[in-house]
Amino acid sequence: MSTQLEEDADPANPDPLRRRPSQRRSARRVERMLDACAELLDEIGYEALTTTRIAERAGVAIGSVYQFFPDKRAITQALTRRHVELFVARVGRRFITEDYTGWWDAVDAIIEEYVEMHRAVAGFRSLHFGDIVDLNLLDSVADNNTVIAGRLRALLLKEFGLADSEELDRAMLVAVEAGDAVLKLAFRRDPHGAPDIVAEAKQLVRGYLSRQLRAG
Repeated sequence: MSTQLEEDADPANPDPLRRRPSQRRSARRVERMLDACAELLDEIGYEALTTTRIAERAGVAIGSVYQFFPDKRAITQALTRRHVELFVARVGRRFITEDYTGWWDAVDAIIEEYVEMHRAVAGFRSLHFGDIVDLNLLDSVADNNTVIAGRLRALLLKEFGLADSEELDRAMLVAVEAGDAVLKLAFRRDPHGAPDIVAEAKQLVRGYLSRQLRAG
């Protein structure tokens, strides 16, 4: 029986991990590294972040960091992916447990989850979905917000049976870009998110999508 602890990453599927952990102990170690990265991003920022600091905070040897990640950018990329998966899972959970009159209430829920993650999830207020570090952290071709728009579009299509089209694709991307910009303004005004600006973000996105969906 093989005693190999990690599996080689699939070269056909770009991944920030050098190796993907195949045992629980290794997976926990990687999670500790991501947790450490998140904490340090909030404390000292990306420029001052180093793999040595991440190793010290995570309580692992620096060799363990390099076993899984080539550099701090790769760790940040993996953390960004974790943020995306958490965000989509939280939105999906709300879609399952809450009743909505229509897609417009679902849009409010999406914005509320973004705001709550900004307040409560370590590293998110510093990293968001990776845009402050690299616009292509999530995908080598599509920028980060395009990836997010695609994930949210899929959720809305599944839940509300909207007609899929290039127009909807474009409308979701514009809505994500606009909402993201206004929500960042809310957190520049208030570290907890200025409620009046958050409300404006909801109105802006709902109004824009309503016009686009009626036009379609």
